[in-house]
Amino acid sequence: MISIAGLWTERLTVNDYQALLDSGWRRSGCYLYKPEMEKTCCPSYTIRLKASDFVPSKEQQRVRRRIERFLDGELDAKPSEQTEDQDVSFSREVSVSVKKSLGAAKREKNNELEPIMKDLSEQIDNAVQKCIQSGEFPSNVQIPKASVKKVFSAKRKKLAEGSEDLLYTSNIAFPIVAAMKHTQTLEKGKNVEENRLSPEAVSEKLLSAMNKVGEFTGFSVKVSKGHINFLSATQVTSSDRNEGEESLCATTIKSSSNKLHARKRKLEMHLKRSSFEPEEYELYKRYQMKVHNDKPESISETSYKRFLVDTPLTEVPSSGYDDEEKIPLCGFGSFHQQYRVDDRLIAVGVIDILPKCLSSKYLFWDPDFASLSLGNYSALQEIDWVKQNQAHCSTLEYYYLGYYIHSCNKMRYKAAYRPSELLCPLRYQWVPFEVAKPLLDKKPYSVLSNISKVSSSSSSPQASETLLESTSEHEDMEQGDTNDDDDEMYNSDEDSDSDSSSSRNRSDITNILISLNGPRLRYKDIPRFKNPVVQKQLESMLVSYRKVVGAELSEIMVYELR
Repeated sequence: MISIAGLWTERLTVNDYQALLDSGWRRSGCYLYKPEMEKTCCPSYTIRLKASDFVPSKEQQRVRRRIERFLDGELDAKPSEQTEDQDVSFSREVSVSVKKSLGAAKREKNNELEPIMKDLSEQIDNAVQKCIQSGEFPSNVQIPKASVKKVFSAKRKKLAEGSEDLLYTSNIAFPIVAAMKHTQTLEKGKNVEENRLSPEAVSEKLLSAMNKVGEFTGFSVKVSKGHINFLSATQVTSSDRNEGEESLCATTIKSSSNKLHARKRKLEMHLKRSSFEPEEYELYKRYQMKVHNDKPESISETSYKRFLVDTPLTEVPSSGYDDEEKIPLCGFGSFHQQYRVDDRLIAVGVIDILPKCLSSKYLFWDPDFASLSLGNYSALQEIDWVKQNQAHCSTLEYYYLGYYIHSCNKMRYKAAYRPSELLCPLRYQWVPFEVAKPLLDKKPYSVLSNISKVSSSSSSPQASETLLESTSEHEDMEQGDTNDDDDEMYNSDEDSDSDSSSSRNRSDITNILISLNGPRLRYKDIPRFKNPVVQKQLESMLVSYRKVVGAELSEIMVYELR
């Protein structure tokens, strides 16, 4: 059973919401919610990463290249039957297994390269016909069709020294020479040796003919030892080569053939304040019905606004901030990030920009572009945005991905954005994912900051530094945490412990700000109720309230009694 604590809010400062995020809360519109970790069936841990430390995986790099090829006109966006899974807080595509993704990438690459190799082969055949028509090659010889092959790194030095950018090659000159020899041998009276052309001479003649036929955009064509070699016209970086043969300059390969001269596309991103736009709503409806199979009658403007447009966050423009050097140019608050291709809206990211982070709330995209992995791509763009805006706001360091649910395989993909941290649900300390994972493998709910349990399996300095950080509002909780068994902290049978805990709780709630039909008072300033049962019930509610919102916010936010 899912168990959450919830609050409806009218107004909330960006600083207070930042503090709530760092206490395990999230928002859906104006509704704040937080899982009750000990009770819920699916413990949800807030996950974040420091943008400057982010290291993209090979799969994430492939997503970028796929978008680049699409924008260059070398790849079409084909609708995919597979769709992306998402939770309420964060919509991101779920990665398949490494083997499947690599296999799919290779098949995709082969499908892209086959037209290129076929086109190059046709152009060599055209050059052969030119040589026959000019009399350079005999017309009575049956010359085979040309074949162009992709060159793997291991064979490059053998084919042409120094050709690190060699992509394709053809050895057509050798079968042409063999065919000529065979024909001439059959014809009596011919001096075969005198009239025979070498593979080097044949390849030179074909190169000359090809240069007359047309230009090879994106290629430099050379001959070496009888081979016709096609080299990239741009430099290939070593990082591209290290990522496998599927990364061989795919974004720079273009041919003079009309079918490979696809029109380039333009991608634009627009960041706007959260507001209702009919165009965004129509895209949201298509996304929900196509990707999540929602019924049309279950989607309405009201529910859409309540979920993705309404916000309690007080808008902070950059021009009105006390210290403009500590705020990004767009200011703080709730935003919609639009992604447009040739002015067509293809995706919308719903985000909050706060003093310390960009918090990603939701993403919906055009199902026609499912194959482009827009979920992954938008996450990479948002991480880049944080990096770029640190120049204007030094405190803006983190990217929050919503909740991570280790017990749900479909939600584990968020940990692929590394190095990430999970929020300890007890002490609200950030724990490196690699440190937290062994605890979560044992049971869904764990006090992640109990590093003593995993210290033997992790020697990460970062882990030690992160977990040793403590704040004054959690000192009371830490003093009571001396038992390795987490459950015993909440189920002590000792009367003395109960009395001590009750006394400590009463002192903890004294500064909670309470509204009594208008006036706002600290709990310590409110006269005690005559009925001890009512007094005990109120104190119990306040203890629970302080526990879920945290000590600092319980003294800032208003707890309303009706």
